[in-house]
Amino acid sequence: MSGEPVITITGNLTKDPELRFTSSGAAVADFSIAVTPRSFDRNTNEWRDGDPQFYRCSVWRDAAENAAETLRKGMRVIATGRISLRSYETRDGQQRSELSLQVDEVGPSLRYAKAEVTKAPAGGTPQPAQQPRARATHNTPASDSWAQQSQPQFPDDPPF
Repeated sequence: MSGEPVITITGNLTKDPELRFTSSGAAVADFSIAVTPRSFDRNTNEWRDGDPQFYRCSVWRDAAENAAETLRKGMRVIATGRISLRSYETRDGQQRSELSLQVDEVGPSLRYAKAEVTKAPAGGTPQPAQQPRARATHNTPASDSWAQQSQPQFPDDPPF
């Protein structure tokens, strides 16, 4: 549907994704993401957590099955999709509203974690990703310093 706002949120899963199938056989995974805004208080020189926001999320089809197999409660994730406000009435007659995200893309955040990506064939079980091809080597004179390839060295800690 056009005109729906598209947003990207980063937060933590509050539970494992719940995979289900519609009567037509389409897979859908439901999960929720908790986002807690933080701000720096210059008076106290400390970070302060704001009120947490919870986004109910749904992802469909192959992405639903991949999310259910990959994502777990507590993981930090990044999700992009179309947001909407859903209003409903509880069993005891109270009016409630919640933000809902129809997820287009979701995956683990790599800010505090590492991930190994495997490609899932359409309608099948994920297979290990193809190994990168070996680099081609060229016969170059040893005196050609521009042609010599060296592996970059990265320190474990940043320089700051």
